[in-house]
Amino acid sequence: MMSKSISVLIIEDEPHIRNILEHNLKSDGFEVYVAEDGLSGLKLAREKHLELILLDWMMPGMDGMEVLSELKHDKKTEHIPVFMLTAKGTPHDLGQALYMGADDYIAKPFDPVELGTVIMEKLKKRM
Repeated sequence: MMSKSISVLIIEDEPHIRNILEHNLKSDGFEVYVAEDGLSGLKLAREKHLELILLDWMMPGMDGMEVLSELKHDKKTEHIPVFMLTAKGTPHDLGQALYMGADDYIAKPFDPVELGTVIMEKLKKRM
C-alpha cells in the first residue's frame, strides 16, 4: 500500500480494539507501536519517531484529553498529528478535541479494514 512505512502509535485501553487496529495497520504497511494506557503511551511518544498517534478518548486513569494536552505541550511530541478514536461524536465533543489540539478524529465504530485508507486520506489533507 505504501512505499515508506509510516510509524503510528495506538493508545487504546480495550485489548480487542487495540489488537484489531494493530493487525490491520500492520497489514497495510504501517509501523505500529501500541500502548494500553495514557502513561505508557506518553512514554512511547517521547521515545519513538512517530508520524501519527491514534488516541482513545475514554480510558481509565489518564484519559485521552489529558494525554492530548501532555503531547501538545511537550517539545518532543507537539508536532505529531493526533487523531482521536472516539465514540463521543457530538459536535461539542469533537469541537473540544480539536480545540485541545487534536488534528482529526476517527469515530467509533469504524471499519478496521478501511482504517489505513482513512488515515492516509486524513494525513494527505494535512500536507
